[in-house]
Amino acid sequence: MDIDKILDGDKLFLIAGPCAIESDEVCFTVAEKLKAVSEKYDLPVIFKSSYAKANRLSGESFSGHGIDFGLKVLSEVRKKFDLPLITDVHETGEIRPTAEVVDILQIPAFLCRQTELVRQAAATGKWINIKKGQFLAPEDMDKVASKAKSGKVMLTERGSSFGYHSLVVDFRSLLIMKDFGYPVIFDATHSLQVPAGKGSFSSGQPEFIIPFARAAVAVGVNGIFMETHPNPSEALSDAGAMLPMDRLETFIEEVLKTREAVVK
Repeated sequence: MDIDKILDGDKLFLIAGPCAIESDEVCFTVAEKLKAVSEKYDLPVIFKSSYAKANRLSGESFSGHGIDFGLKVLSEVRKKFDLPLITDVHETGEIRPTAEVVDILQIPAFLCRQTELVRQAAATGKWINIKKGQFLAPEDMDKVASKAKSGKVMLTERGSSFGYHSLVVDFRSLLIMKDFGYPVIFDATHSLQVPAGKGSFSSGQPEFIIPFARAAVAVGVNGIFMETHPNPSEALSDAGAMLPMDRLETFIEEVLKTREAVVK
């Protein structure tokens, strides 16, 4: 798939995959399903998984098997399933090797104000997806995006901090960021995290993933970001917030139904 056609096109697109690259088996299982639904529903899909989870509350949390293993698995996903790729970068030293493998470099929400990270990621010529920090107003993201200078920027809403152990989604944010002229994505799983909801680990409210995604599509987002896993309860990262893979087709059918109603 041509990544420019996906991101600049009129079709709704999906960014999806397991939260972390915990094994090649899990990634291949999810990628195979994503490839199948992409073809079945004529839905552009970008495969997402992270080789490292640098922002962990507890030192005991799974943080990944490292960049070498992760990029190897992502390369194999592309080779086997012909899906475009997106993954996180956390430090400027990660940018160059990661850009050689993926189509989109993602700036995690906690790092979105790191100026050199944004600038050097954009300097590769790749698209970058900047996730809005939980601590920022949507109006702030125009300043963050302008650091990239390339114009190949997407902005993702993933909820804002609200008191302790809670996030809230203000759907005005999606419209405010769309006015900047960049593709806007709604993160339907991280927006429903409950940070530190299990003490040392985050939990979530996956029962609300589908209705929240439908609401975002109704508002007019360009794409939906969501994490999925064959057995979320056994996942090594974000087990409480991911959509079970057996719910993936229901998710897609519901958001496409909403999209069809909106564009008529």
